[in-house]
Amino acid sequence: MQMDGRLRRNLLGTLRRRINPTHRYGVAIIVCKSIGRSVAGFLPLSGRVMLIKLDAKPFPLNIIQVYAPTADKSDDEIANFYKELEVAWNHTKNHEVTVIMGDFNAKVGQGEVEKCGGKFGLGVRNERGGRLVEFWQNKSLVVSNTFFKLPKRRLWTWKSPAHNQDNIIRNQIDFILINDRFKNCVKSAKTYPGADVNSDHNPVVASIEITFKKLKKPSKKQRLDLKKLENADVPQQTQTEINDNLKGI
Repeated sequence: MQMDGRLRRNLLGTLRRRINPTHRYGVAIIVCKSIGRSVAGFLPLSGRVMLIKLDAKPFPLNIIQVYAPTADKSDDEIANFYKELEVAWNHTKNHEVTVIMGDFNAKVGQGEVEKCGGKFGLGVRNERGGRLVEFWQNKSLVVSNTFFKLPKRRLWTWKSPAHNQDNIIRNQIDFILINDRFKNCVKSAKTYPGADVNSDHNPVVASIEITFKKLKKPSKKQRLDLKKLENADVPQQTQTEINDNLKGI
């Protein structure tokens, strides 16, 4: 069947938009092949929240990656983000190690935060930072990149487009969180300014000592050889053995 050239182009354009739509937001987690074999589950909630489960020891490990709405977004979007984050959290268990990390677009500020923040934060807390702290406290989470005494260049995570020598705007809005009971697993947490990435954010890297284990492939179930039933002696022999065993019991 011949297709008109204009119709063909329109059809191809429609297919491309459906197959590869443009997404404004997005989160992802990259793991190496060795750790990939330990991935036990994956939950993509939205372009702002996702969760993977890793089979580790002594406890399973959950990683929740987030990208919170920016300051210009509405309160409704913020509320929806925390609802999605709550859904991801509900897929974890208290005895498991849970790490929540990403761009929270909120300033917690300098100074110790009761039960969740260390002394070495950066800047001044804003309103959305207060909302974030409330979430951390309710979930018994600690902010790993505020517990280590480091120079400020190892603390700030984002540089404003308006930043210049006369107007320095550098904030700490990216965080790596972990359950309070497992905070001693975190050996270091800091940013890497000047990393070769096309972003106005600095990568935040935490060193967490957890051992992974490979998932065992399910063993094949042994199938019964039904052809043996074609032998008339087999049913009678089986019945005799069962009766003898029952007498012993």
